[in-house]
Amino acid sequence: MSKKTRVQMFLLDNLIWLIVIGFFLLNAIITPHFATYNNIVNIFYHSSIMSMLILGQGLILIIGRLDLSIESTLAFAPGVAMLLVTQWLPGGAGPVSAIILTLAVGALVGLFNGYCIGKIGVNPFLQTLSMLIMLRGLVLFLVPFSIFPLHDVYTYAGKARIFGNIPVAIPITIAIFIIFHFVIQYTPFGRFFMATGGNPKASFISGINTTRIVMYAFMLSGLLAAVAGLLYAGRQGSVNNSMGDGMVLLAFAGAILGGASLEGGKGTPMGMLGGGILLGMISNSLNLLGVGVTLVYATKGALIFVAIVLDRIKVKLRNHLMQKEQLEKILHQSKGDGESFSPSS
Repeated sequence: MSKKTRVQMFLLDNLIWLIVIGFFLLNAIITPHFATYNNIVNIFYHSSIMSMLILGQGLILIIGRLDLSIESTLAFAPGVAMLLVTQWLPGGAGPVSAIILTLAVGALVGLFNGYCIGKIGVNPFLQTLSMLIMLRGLVLFLVPFSIFPLHDVYTYAGKARIFGNIPVAIPITIAIFIIFHFVIQYTPFGRFFMATGGNPKASFISGINTTRIVMYAFMLSGLLAAVAGLLYAGRQGSVNNSMGDGMVLLAFAGAILGGASLEGGKGTPMGMLGGGILLGMISNSLNLLGVGVTLVYATKGALIFVAIVLDRIKVKLRNHLMQKEQLEKILHQSKGDGESFSPSS
């Protein structure tokens, strides 16, 4: 691949960061108080929960599937965990146990989805849609009223702040994205992961246990949704049945904007972090500009549309660049062959 094509592909794959920088500079000029330190911290803080869902959805998109259940898992995991430690377990349990139970419930929900989809062969859309509805219904039944107050240890990740008045949720979110980026980009598991989404049949033939990869992906998605629930509960100091409501489609948009593709086999966690930051900046700028709630809702729909269109455009541009590169290589080889067989003077 030529240097020019490599640069073009790099810019295409990291388009989200160019959009983030451009959007930030634009709002620094036109939006009052947007570029202040406190507001930037606020953007990162309020992006942390959505970023966890974006990462979970992005991992599923990489393997060529879709997970609609993450927003309900966000509420179900902390809800069940708090009920276990406060009402259902004899003698109760401590806040650390509640954190572990929250993460375990999320992972088990994801594992169940992965088993049904990978082992039984249930359609991912229908499976996760049914879980979305079922889990939300269970949360409404089990948690009719908010559960509060929560122990300081349980709310630490979502509420506590460190030096510079930086919320703990920000370094936690960044650390999680760095870990996942390293795993996906630089480990055999990550290569199997990308291959499963890019070409599942060829991956299976080459010896990759694609069913297991699908199950792992959904388990990680459920785990990340539970982390989002932990941050959400910590931020508001309670667990209620409306947590995460309506977030799944924006998480899908953020993952697509961050470089994941409906075709599977594409995307990086750090790109998805950019998608989360962009959504946070858009929401923040609309609030600072005093845009009405109805227009904010319409903007969210427009973001989903833009994400889908951008995915198609990126796929077409990537295919065009690869075809152009192949054509130039063929022409170069043909020219070389012609010179090698030309009669000597």
